[in-house]
Amino acid sequence: MERKKILDINDLDITFKTTAGKVHAIRGINLELYKGETVAIVGESGSGKSVTMRAAMGILASNAKVNSGEINFTYSHDDGITETVNILSKNKKWIRSHINGKRIAMIFQDPMTSLDPTMSIGKQIMEGMIWHYKTPKEEAYKKAVRLLQEVGITDAEARMKSYPHQLSGGMRQRVVIAIALACNPDLLICDEPTTALDVTIQAKILELIKKIQEERGISVIYITHDLGVVAKVADYVNVMYAGRIVEKGRIDEIFYDPRHPYTWGLLSAMPDLETDDDRLYTIPGSPPNLLHEVQGDAFAPRNAFALQIDEKLEPPMFKITDTHSAATWLLDPRAPKCEMPSELKHRIERMKAAAKKLKEGESAS
Repeated sequence: MERKKILDINDLDITFKTTAGKVHAIRGINLELYKGETVAIVGESGSGKSVTMRAAMGILASNAKVNSGEINFTYSHDDGITETVNILSKNKKWIRSHINGKRIAMIFQDPMTSLDPTMSIGKQIMEGMIWHYKTPKEEAYKKAVRLLQEVGITDAEARMKSYPHQLSGGMRQRVVIAIALACNPDLLICDEPTTALDVTIQAKILELIKKIQEERGISVIYITHDLGVVAKVADYVNVMYAGRIVEKGRIDEIFYDPRHPYTWGLLSAMPDLETDDDRLYTIPGSPPNLLHEVQGDAFAPRNAFALQIDEKLEPPMFKITDTHSAATWLLDPRAPKCEMPSELKHRIERMKAAAKKLKEGESAS
């Protein structure tokens, strides 16, 4: 079956004007997303994950300047005709009418900040349908009740009259998902959707998003710093550092055959009950201040495997397979051979064994 590309970000470059100077937040991002697939964007805070996706939704802050690039989004009209638009070439009014909430919807990190405390949740779910599709109130009400049921809220009709402060954190996040699904979007962007929730609720919310995605055939982008979340949901992973994608590949390539030292660090920092070390690993140092133009490889000051060239030249993307590439000089044929840390190698072996066991258990049942 042919894969249909719905989002294509080419050479995106963004700076922010601040009182301290210009912050070069996004430095040449290339990213693709296909229909029905899940892409995760992973990296520490400040790496540019959320800014990239806000640009895709056309909701960048007023002090942002797009220096170059295209964000091409492909969608179908109600009559079935397909159109591709460069979101960066459209004005805010057009984006509000045609994209935000209607074709691309976003689930934010903290449900309390994305819900209106003065409006009942029923009204908030109905609002998008009435605004985008002029849905009659009665029909919108019925659909909102069905959506609440779909996201697992019991006694949905009674809950329509509730206000956000009357619900638990997990229920509020379910309401935010219902609002995001109200206009049948093609793309759902989940910005750290489970960070504010406890672990058991986290798992339920991830399962819910996965179930809805399979039923509706929508594409999903996860923005997260948590590789544990990525392992549960993603088909493809983009690892971001200092405004650049430094490694991209299929989920198994990133988890079982990582090539960038930053990806090694992220994987090593995942909590693991079977590790020999009694302390949790952290990547030394901190990300660069993007107020200052980066010279060479932005990760070099934190990289125990850095080469001399890293201080002078930014590495290009080196192709490893058709789906896997990484921006590190270690992949240059002239570079000295470098192995990942042995503790990470052992951890990957354990992850592979656990995945195999799980697969065997599933096929047996």
